[in-house]
Amino acid sequence: MTLAARLDAGEVLGLRAVITHARRAPPHHAFRTSADHVLLAPETCRPPRLMGHNRFNLIAFHDADHGGRRGEGSGAGWAWQQFATAGIDRAPGRVLALLTQPRFLGYWFAPVSFWLLIEGDALIAAIAEVNNTFGQRHSYLLIPPGQAPITAATRLSARKMFHVSPFQDLSGDYEFAFDLHPDRLAIRIARKDGADGIDTAMGGLLRPLTSGGILRAALQRPGGALRVIVQIYWHALRLRIKGATYRRLPTPPEQEIT
Repeated sequence: MTLAARLDAGEVLGLRAVITHARRAPPHHAFRTSADHVLLAPETCRPPRLMGHNRFNLIAFHDADHGGRRGEGSGAGWAWQQFATAGIDRAPGRVLALLTQPRFLGYWFAPVSFWLLIEGDALIAAIAEVNNTFGQRHSYLLIPPGQAPITAATRLSARKMFHVSPFQDLSGDYEFAFDLHPDRLAIRIARKDGADGIDTAMGGLLRPLTSGGILRAALQRPGGALRVIVQIYWHALRLRIKGATYRRLPTPPEQEIT
């Protein structure tokens, strides 16, 4: 059974993503961590017992957390609309999946989530949904020329339009790379041409999500999304101590997607 068919049948996959982040310009800073993600098709998913869908549980996925402006999400319908506007139809066999960090005991924050349009085992298009710690969101629509399948060799570029960190400016471009397989996933984001380039990567094995796996993750990496936000502020403090310049929050882009 293909990855698209498994997701369409309601299977939820877990991804313990190993995440690396490196700042190339002074003050240099790099770290390696891990975070628990889920890959699911929001319209058909059947979560395990300890994961809620639009309801409280140990971990949970809420449609309103994604799709469109932050706090006003409309879920998968929004993503389908963006793809349709770009000329990508909802053809039979295509499944819209979301890779994200779920809520943990009701708390939610995901630095970046990805809407993935999958056909068979191939990635057709993607939307990177980026959140900052100032309550804002902006998304980047990623489609290869000619709508060719996205392979490990594909590079997709987008102009940086959104303030992510107070220690980075708004110059430069993002370069995205995806490597999707039925049992594993890797994503790389490189910021090019900016004054302080960044390289970020995440990847790991895709495995069926079970309540046992949810419990193990909660014990081994307690806090879930709360753990992620604490790490963000910890590394921000380290950068400030190293002398990184703090930039004021600029006006966000008027459009919700680039």
